[in-house]
Amino acid sequence: MSKKQIFKLIIFIVAVMWLIPHITYCIRTNGEAKDRFVGFYAEKRNTIDAVIIGSSPVPNCIATPKIYGDMGITMYPLSTNMQRPVASKYLVEEALKTQNPDLFIFEMRMWQAEDEELINADKDKNMGHTREVTDNMKYSLNRIRAINAMVKAENAEYEENGKMKEDYKRLNFYFDICKHHSNWKTLAMWSQLRTFFYAYPDDMKGFVPAHEVVPPEEESFHNVTDIEKMPAEQEEYLADLISCLKKHNKDALFIITPYTVKTEEEQKKINYISNYITERGYKFLDMNRYRDEIGYDESTDSKDGGTHMNIVGADKVTMWFEEYLSENYVQTGILGKHDRMHGRNYNSWKKSYDLWLEEMSKG
Repeated sequence: MSKKQIFKLIIFIVAVMWLIPHITYCIRTNGEAKDRFVGFYAEKRNTIDAVIIGSSPVPNCIATPKIYGDMGITMYPLSTNMQRPVASKYLVEEALKTQNPDLFIFEMRMWQAEDEELINADKDKNMGHTREVTDNMKYSLNRIRAINAMVKAENAEYEENGKMKEDYKRLNFYFDICKHHSNWKTLAMWSQLRTFFYAYPDDMKGFVPAHEVVPPEEESFHNVTDIEKMPAEQEEYLADLISCLKKHNKDALFIITPYTVKTEEEQKKINYISNYITERGYKFLDMNRYRDEIGYDESTDSKDGGTHMNIVGADKVTMWFEEYLSENYVQTGILGKHDRMHGRNYNSWKKSYDLWLEEMSKG
């Protein structure tokens, strides 16, 4: 083989290696989670004041366009459905690659559940909820670390012959094109093709408005004051997360958004988490304790029986949350240090606030 042929072969290999991740980005399953992460990667460097990490309640409950319009604070959620707590540290590291937020906010609802319970919820969807984290991160060493932490042999399903099912093999997570290759026809869709570089603005900055009204049928146990230890593995992840925050010298707020707490044990574990966090010098805000001040009404403000907010509930919660942020973080100089209301970098935020007002006008 001549030098020229070798050179051409090297160029070909490099081109293929460059194309594979970008093609993968395009054919990853589309949806709200993908739009949210792609939108985050599209934000200009060091323009985000606060990052929210947590499960599905976050994008329905915290109206980030409203917070920008009312306070001039840019806040963006990196949330996925049934997000396992183990992912939190890696999402912090991912956010810090392009942003230098003054505050991280963590929604803690999932932290009272056993990790096995959350993994079992994945199994009917072939680790779908776990993949919402790993398959929505750009290819990087941090992504590999996240996969190694979230995908383990003891959590996999096996064939009768003892062979691990393909959907649970780490290789299929490292190279998620193995999972999504059948989506190749979606390359014809602009909504997919525009994610070639995995960076495209999200119109409402991660917020997802909902207009359905479905009140809960059962009572909530959010007033329980007793304490029960949180799952051991989640406590381990929490200690690891706090170490990560300290390493990066980042402030954090831990919250529970209003919802129908289904069992006493659930609230007892939340109370334990609250104590654990406050003992380590961080604020813990259980919004269920402030329902009257918020004006939260289960009969009008839930979209699905008390688990997620509709836009009416989001408006109430966000308005109250703005007051809390102002008192505890703006007046103390942690948030609001930057002028985010002027300049071309924030035109998309202004448009997101207009879209928020439009959605609110629908009722």
